[in-house]
Amino acid sequence: MNIHIFFLILTSQIIYNLPITSSQLTDLRPSSGNQGQWHLLHSSVGISAMHMQLLRTNKVIMFDRTDYGPSNISLPRGQCRRDPNDTVLKVDCTAHSILYDLGSNTFRPLTVHTDTWCSSGSILPDGTLVQTGGYNDGDRVVRTFSPCNNDNCDWLELPNYLIQRRWYATNQILPDGRVIIVGGRRQFNYEFYPRSSQNQGGPHTIWLEFLRQTTDQDENNLYPFLHLLPDGNLFIFANAKSIIFDYSQNAVVRELPDIPGGDPRNYPSTGSSVLLPLDENTPSNGNMEVEIMVCGGTPRNSHVLALHGEFISALGTCGRLNVYDPNPRWVVEFMPVPRVMADMLLLPTGDVIIINGAALGAAGWENGRDPVTTPVIYRPSEVLNRRFSVMTGSSRARLYHSAAVLVPDGRILVGGSNPHIYYNFTGVEYPTDLSLEAFSPPYLSDEYDPVRPRIAAIEDVFGYRQLISVEILVPEFLSVRVLSARLVAPSFTTHSFAMNQRMVVLKLIGVTHVAAGTYRVSLVGPSTAEIAPPGYYLLFVVHSDIPSSAAWVRVQ
Repeated sequence: MNIHIFFLILTSQIIYNLPITSSQLTDLRPSSGNQGQWHLLHSSVGISAMHMQLLRTNKVIMFDRTDYGPSNISLPRGQCRRDPNDTVLKVDCTAHSILYDLGSNTFRPLTVHTDTWCSSGSILPDGTLVQTGGYNDGDRVVRTFSPCNNDNCDWLELPNYLIQRRWYATNQILPDGRVIIVGGRRQFNYEFYPRSSQNQGGPHTIWLEFLRQTTDQDENNLYPFLHLLPDGNLFIFANAKSIIFDYSQNAVVRELPDIPGGDPRNYPSTGSSVLLPLDENTPSNGNMEVEIMVCGGTPRNSHVLALHGEFISALGTCGRLNVYDPNPRWVVEFMPVPRVMADMLLLPTGDVIIINGAALGAAGWENGRDPVTTPVIYRPSEVLNRRFSVMTGSSRARLYHSAAVLVPDGRILVGGSNPHIYYNFTGVEYPTDLSLEAFSPPYLSDEYDPVRPRIAAIEDVFGYRQLISVEILVPEFLSVRVLSARLVAPSFTTHSFAMNQRMVVLKLIGVTHVAAGTYRVSLVGPSTAEIAPPGYYLLFVVHSDIPSSAAWVRVQ
């Protein structure tokens, strides 16, 4: 597609959209001989990272449950948590949450007072993490964490804020900055944070019949997959079914086809899902393509069979659905290996990494076997049957209660794995893992440094449809056609689903050559809050499939 330049700076050279062949594009991709690298950051961070969230301060908050006994890291200054409702320790002087600093590779303990087991979360527009629910005395609690640049910030808790217990629920940030909290164990309803008063009847939950319809003997609809669509509606997937849902009217807009095969994809048959990148460079006479991808899961009854010691193969299929197609149908693709409990994360390039998980069994304590330690990268733009590439494997199993997040330098941070009721390090096939690793995808190889962009200057706060510019340094600039700028919303990851994750490819207006190796990229901010809800994003510049490190920006 031609890019029209309507900038003219007399002292600069304008770079036009030079032609480049498809074979050249293929040659510019990270080479197939490079399968990425693993790096062990810490052999122990004291806790098993069941939940992870990247914050705008380049720190990652991690936490586990609180009801398994002591962790391996003490609370600071001799503090202890006193909880008469805890099922294991009434007085606990260890931490169950940490704050990890990416820059210094250090961490410090944080204090959670109530049980965060299998909870959910979202980042508000001001950068505050709102974390909801859990188990036991934590199932109706809202916890907030406001990032700071010193060591003074910690969790704040709002007891009994939630109307219903939220255990295995899913959150999604909305265009108006609210958070919708959907489902949970035996909760066929949803509510909002902050609470909303309707018809002067006070805060209340709203029934969602779809969740009742999709539960079965194993449930298989916990942690439903939620994605905010560009029209403001929600895509909701549970078990093997999906709908487009208008939460403002509590109405199903459209029932979508069942995923082929009819096997479940949600907990405990845990698969994963992503909303593929939303591209603002859609032709003016066309509509933005919106595709959902769901991968992995287990055949029906796998959970029951695993409880009785029979571990059958996980699902090896992915389904890809264009939700706005007049006649939508799932396109089925096959992963290199079957997977349950895998995480799916969007890479800065727009590709998808599938990481962690097992090939046999189901989610839950002691229910998974045959760890899959090799990540897979899926390239949506490649031709069918050439989209998957197998990466270098880790030496560590990441099974139930593991997590992964994308961080600003393009690595994938990976931690957790505790398929046991308590921390168990000996005498078991898959010991509790307290380590923290990072996977570096092939694009981080030094061989790509000549074409790797570096962000030198940026407007870090901008509005919708606002003209913005980013100054980049690139030793060997190739073509406008292999350049893009992408917003990535950092995800709250737990139980193989990265809540709130999305990527928006910004509209590119032009590129100006400013000086040797220096270029000014002119862009347009997101079109609407439905495409990019207000808040903090990672902005990556990608050149020839090689991303820069990200800069934090705020859309408002």
